[in-house]
Amino acid sequence: MPEFIRVADEVWIAMASLHRSHPKRADFAIDEIVKQAETANVTGVAPLRPGVKVHVYLHCVANKPPNPGRYRMLLETSAGRRRLYRPGDPCHPRRMAGKHVPKRGEIPECYRELIDWYVSGYAARAGDKARDPVLALRGMGKQIWANETADDYVHRQRSGWQ
Repeated sequence: MPEFIRVADEVWIAMASLHRSHPKRADFAIDEIVKQAETANVTGVAPLRPGVKVHVYLHCVANKPPNPGRYRMLLETSAGRRRLYRPGDPCHPRRMAGKHVPKRGEIPECYRELIDWYVSGYAARAGDKARDPVLALRGMGKQIWANETADDYVHRQRSGWQ
């Protein structure tokens, strides 16, 4: 086991563990992530280090301005919700070169399989347009226009014009 585990790596392990345990969930509440970090007890020291919560809130979040850390391990999906960062996700410009996955030798051996899972599965879905909530709206409501062409619609809208 490494002598020292970075708080950011501890947060990544907690988040990756949640995603792996609940693959159908898109994101998790901050309190769930902190609770998972507490349960995992990666450092073997209780209670949980005080920096974990602030890392989940801010220091590890790719789409927030760095303060001071430049990690991009998590992505804020909505207020109070996070998921693991994937290459291609929105990222604050000053975090572009930040660490997004722990180095193998810097985390306990029993958690290194999470890096393999992330690289081969989770991160491989980067840029998955079907999961983009805005693009998921494509085609919605098309039955409304099923029996009317665009020209007919415009003509109908302008029928009362002088």
